[in-house]
Amino acid sequence: MDVDIWQNVDQVVTWLDGESKQATDIELLLRILKVSEEAGEVAEAVVGAFGQNPRKGFTHTWEDVDAELCDVILTAMVALRSRNPDAAKVFSAHLAGVTSRSLSTRS
Repeated sequence: MDVDIWQNVDQVVTWLDGESKQATDIELLLRILKVSEEAGEVAEAVVGAFGQNPRKGFTHTWEDVDAELCDVILTAMVALRSRNPDAAKVFSAHLAGVTSRSLSTRS
């Protein structure tokens, strides 16, 4: 991928910081809570893709689910970067650890 994802995340964080009307600690808390809100939207989209709500029927597509999952990922990245300026390093190290643990269990 040609685009550095973390540079884009930094730009979003800078923009959000500039627009924020909250104290820094409250803003961070709200960004972390936003991950849960976005996860709820994934659940809503999955229910809609299955047409599980008889009153509403089929309200979403699997492409909607994909888009909502992307929102969760981006929102989590923004929250992590808002909390830690070394977010890219922290995430890379975490991913390496998870990958190592996961792949070491394979026979």
